[in-house]
Amino acid sequence: MKNYYTLFGLSLILITSGSVIAQPGEVEIPSITEPIIIETFEVPQVRVVPVVTGLANPYAMVWRNNGDILITERYTGRIRVVRDGELLAESVEGVPEVYGEEWRAGLMDIALHPDDDQVVYLSYTQAMVLGDEPEFAVTLARGRLIEDRLEGVEDIFTAKGVDRSFAAAALEFAPDGKLMMSVGGAYVYTGLGEYSHDPAIHYGKLLRLNADGSAPADNPFVASSEYLPEVYSIGHRNQMGLAFHPDTGELWASENGPQGGDEVNIIKPGADYGWPTVSFSRHYRGDWIAGQPGHDAFEAPAVVWWPSIAPGNLTFYTGDKIPRWQGNLFVGSLQEGRIPYTGHLERIVINSRGQELRRESLLTNLKHRVRDVQQGPDGYLYVLTDEVDGALLRLEAVE
Repeated sequence: MKNYYTLFGLSLILITSGSVIAQPGEVEIPSITEPIIIETFEVPQVRVVPVVTGLANPYAMVWRNNGDILITERYTGRIRVVRDGELLAESVEGVPEVYGEEWRAGLMDIALHPDDDQVVYLSYTQAMVLGDEPEFAVTLARGRLIEDRLEGVEDIFTAKGVDRSFAAAALEFAPDGKLMMSVGGAYVYTGLGEYSHDPAIHYGKLLRLNADGSAPADNPFVASSEYLPEVYSIGHRNQMGLAFHPDTGELWASENGPQGGDEVNIIKPGADYGWPTVSFSRHYRGDWIAGQPGHDAFEAPAVVWWPSIAPGNLTFYTGDKIPRWQGNLFVGSLQEGRIPYTGHLERIVINSRGQELRRESLLTNLKHRVRDVQQGPDGYLYVLTDEVDGALLRLEAVE
C-alpha cells in the first residue's frame, strides 16, 4: 500500500519500505496507515507501527495501570482513550472548559498522581475576563477519573501574569512526589521577554508544586521571597518537555528558541538560564537575540540546536525492546529551520557525564510534527504526531 504526501508542489509517495519518490502535485499530508521500515545507525532497521490514527492535534499521552493510554487533543480540549489498541469513539467527559480557538492555546499536558492513577492533572489555557478584553492564563486542573469521566475537577493553580501568546506548560512528577510544571510564554517578539526574570509572575519559569497545587516549603525562593514561592528556576523562554534522567535523577527540560538556539537544559534549583540576556538564537528577523551568544554568567544548555527543531517533549529510553538505544535521549521535533513538514524524532547519545556524543534524525520521511515521545510500560518507544489527523506510533526493532 502507498501513502501519498505532497510537499512544496511535489507529490511524495511513501512506500512501506520507507523510500520516497517525488512527482508533481499539490500539497497534501495524509495519515500514517501502514507500518513502515526505517534505517538507523545503531539499529539497522526499525519498524514504525501506527497504533491508532484519527487524533486531532494530539499533545501528550500517559499510561494508566490498566493499560489505557490517555491522550490530550490540544484544540478540541478532549482526552481520548486508547484501550486494547483501539481508539475509543467517546472521549473522557468532565474536562474543564479549554480555550483552543487559536494555535497558540489549548489543552496541553497530562499527568497521573504517582500513588493513585485515578487522579489526573491537566495543564490548559483558560480564558478569563479582565477589564474590557478577554485574557488568558495557564492553569493546572485536577480531577478523579471514574470509568471514563473526570469528577470533582478543580483548578488548583493559575499562573500569575497574562498569557498573551502560546505559553507551553509541561508536567512531570518528580521522584519525591512533587509536580514540576513549566510555564513558558516569555517571548521577545511579543514584548514579554523580561517575563523570565519578573519576580511577580510565573511565566518564563519552571515551577515546583505540591500535589494540591501549593508551593513546597523547601522551594529555592521561599525563604528570600525574591520570586514567587512556586518558582524553581528562572530565565526560560518556552519549555515544552520535562524528563528525569534514569541514573542521575537530574531534571532535563527542552526549551524552544525563536530561530535557532533551541535547548535542552539540566535544571538546578534556583538557577538562572539567562533568557533573553544570553541566547544562541536569533530574532525571527535575523539578528541575534543577545549581543553575543553565550552563557558565561548563567547555566549553559546541555544540548543546543542550530537550525532550530522546535523541540516538543523528551524522554530517556531504558527499555529492553531496542537495547542499543538504552540511555539515549529522544526529543520530538515540530519542524526544522522553520520549514513546514520537517518534523521528526531526534535521538541523542549521551555519555555518563551528561555530554552529547552524537545525534540522529528519525522519521524524517513522514513529514509529521512530533509532539510527544514516551517509553511505554511495555518497553517500546511511542510517538505522537501533532497533525489534524494525528497518530500514535510504536517503534520496534526488526529482528
